[in-house]
Amino acid sequence: MSNSYTFTSESVCAGHPDKICDRVSDAIVDNVLAKDPYGRVAIETLVTYNQMTLAGEITSRYKIDFDKVARNEIKALGYTSKELNFSFRSPIDIYVHAQSREIAAGVDVAGAGDQGMMFGFACRDTDTLMPIAISIAHTLAQKIDQVREKNILSYLRPDGKTQVTVEYKNGKPYKVQTVVIAVPHKESVHLKQVKSDVYKKIIKPVLKSYGFAIETKDVIVNGTGIWHFGGPASDTGVTGRKIIVDTYGGYARVGGGAFSGKDPTKVDRSGAYAARFLAKNIVAHKLADKAEVRLAYFIGAKKPIMQDVETFGTAKKSNKVIKDFVNKILDTSVAGILEKLDLRRPIYRDTSCYGHFGRNHFSWEQIVSA
Repeated sequence: MSNSYTFTSESVCAGHPDKICDRVSDAIVDNVLAKDPYGRVAIETLVTYNQMTLAGEITSRYKIDFDKVARNEIKALGYTSKELNFSFRSPIDIYVHAQSREIAAGVDVAGAGDQGMMFGFACRDTDTLMPIAISIAHTLAQKIDQVREKNILSYLRPDGKTQVTVEYKNGKPYKVQTVVIAVPHKESVHLKQVKSDVYKKIIKPVLKSYGFAIETKDVIVNGTGIWHFGGPASDTGVTGRKIIVDTYGGYARVGGGAFSGKDPTKVDRSGAYAARFLAKNIVAHKLADKAEVRLAYFIGAKKPIMQDVETFGTAKKSNKVIKDFVNKILDTSVAGILEKLDLRRPIYRDTSCYGHFGRNHFSWEQIVSA
């Protein structure tokens, strides 16, 4: 990239069809790990018009009430009315069996539960060392959900999307050029009021928290003019379909696998968390202003077959110093990642929306002492 450019990232609300699926899948992961930290989970969820389907592989000593977990999450997300043609009362089909013995053979000896490559990234755009466009997009999505849940804008319905275009000058965020919001609302409320409320209650305070402002002419709310009915009745959702939203908003490379619905022996998830942990600490310790950490594993592998760091010409120290630092703060074997980041816990439901990176309460976001 040149030093002056624009970049756009999007996020989605917790009630978006794909995110309903991520939420239910991760709630099932948490329910398994809460009872059995060594349980194996690979669960997929699909939602459509008045229907949910669960399918996948689970190996655990404990029985999980999949139907109950799913209905609790659907209800918590705001799908309580039949008029949306999807709710916690909708039919749920369940097709779940045990993990393949051939896959289990590699995991049983502390190996990776799948092959794949993972990337972690960090930069100085924000205090959380995340790219700024995806950070603002996530905060806007979270704010939409908050004003609906707290009845500040009670006419909003579940579902919603955000999009932010940021202008960079001299390689640094300069202004927010455009904000796009899409959110369904009750038919009794005119779009003009929706636009005004969304601008005042959501966009202005969120941008202010990042040190930016935007005029109404640069804001688009519900681009087609009308959006009353969202959710699975309007758009089918599937687990793991928002991988760019879940990571860096397209600003950095991402691996080949999604995260939600997988226990941490799946390196799609744990390897990506480890890579982010390393990249963030490289930047936080001022070894570089921008860092990408690359990992790769094969199924059953105890250690990565690729481990590398790219600093895009921003390194403040030698490659040897950076690589020595990486090796010091984290053992990137599968067992080492699970132990250091304490991943065998029921912590994944909270990752299912607003991104897996950039929120400091997750273990992979912690800054280690020098």
